[in-house]
Amino acid sequence: MINKRSLWFLTLFSLILVLSVYYITMPSELLMATNNENKKKEATVSINEEPEESAELVALRVESEEKMLDKVTELKKTLTDSKASTEDKNKAFEELQKLNKNRSEEEKIETQIQKEFNYKSFISIENTKVTVVIDSKKHDAQIANKIMRAVQTNFDSPMSISVKFQK
Repeated sequence: MINKRSLWFLTLFSLILVLSVYYITMPSELLMATNNENKKKEATVSINEEPEESAELVALRVESEEKMLDKVTELKKTLTDSKASTEDKNKAFEELQKLNKNRSEEEKIETQIQKEFNYKSFISIENTKVTVVIDSKKHDAQIANKIMRAVQTNFDSPMSISVKFQK
């Protein structure tokens, strides 16, 4: 006897099968036309993009991502460990939330610096220390001071902000 669950499974499986056969037998001209339209859109978007970042900023980003991924995997192991205490799991979860919050703050500050000062930058936030690396050959104390003030507006408490220019 066929029950409701089996009937639903067969119905959905049949639908997926029909759609996949339709997609496979679809004329290749339609697919090519769709791909060409997407490529034209991508080409117009890539023309309007800003210049690429320097190798130093890319290296800093990669290093930061690797550190963050290591921390996240370590914290996730703690969260999924059946032998870990509830207190340890709560601390790991709070640390994960803090990492995510810091990452979003870093991205927000980078876009702010890009908009206000037209500089590519890398931001690193660790506790109360904020490190700003600006992609520029010109070392200007006035611009660094303005950047520090702009970064401080994102935080409620005073932060130790350092600005470094490098190219």
